[in-house]
Amino acid sequence: MRTVVIGDIHGGFRALKQVMETTNLPKDTRYIFVGDYVDGWSESAEVVSYLIDFSERNDCIFIRGNHDELLYNYLKFNDENPAWRSQGGESSIKSYSKISGEEKEKHIEFFENLVNFHIDSENRLFVHAGFTNQSGPQNEYYPNIVYWDRTLWEMVCAMDQSISTDSDKYPKRLKLFKEIYIGHTPVTRVGFEKPAKFANVWNVDTGAAFKGRVSMMDIDSKEIWQSEPVFKLYPEEKGRN
Repeated sequence: MRTVVIGDIHGGFRALKQVMETTNLPKDTRYIFVGDYVDGWSESAEVVSYLIDFSERNDCIFIRGNHDELLYNYLKFNDENPAWRSQGGESSIKSYSKISGEEKEKHIEFFENLVNFHIDSENRLFVHAGFTNQSGPQNEYYPNIVYWDRTLWEMVCAMDQSISTDSDKYPKRLKLFKEIYIGHTPVTRVGFEKPAKFANVWNVDTGAAFKGRVSMMDIDSKEIWQSEPVFKLYPEEKGRN
């Protein structure tokens, strides 16, 4: 079975469709989405509706991102967090003002069914942001760390890539898994346009919320598919700039 991982989308429905509809993948492909489906561009509700429909015909795993949790709190509890509104939430509020109450309930259910992380049969971890517990994400005292943490990515970016996995200097967190796939922090911040790897951590957030693209990668072959830069598909908008 082929498995692909899809990075942060941030309301960029046109970019998501461009990636999903221009690839010719086998019907038994598994799709793992690492979260942040919403907040940024104007079509957050459209993204979620598409993903719900897509999952009815395909094998999908949906990871929870921090922006997904923030939007869920708004939809479920009317939590209008000011910081969230200024970081893409306002666009989601406007997008969700256009859908029916019935569809809104389906979306709330979608957010409630997101998983905090996934570990596959080959011991590869998929998580939105990272983890800090040296025994793994399943042992975090605060479960929301897995969709807010940046220390994992910052650590692998800063570490000496020549350090052997057998060395005492090699981080214990990294030894837990064959590979780790994350999003959350755009690789464009460290000069990459495509998914980037440091140590055994792959980051597939290619800056779709800003000036980058939505990306999908085959986790075995490392083949990559990307949309156009999302801002070019929404020329009248600013995204999360």
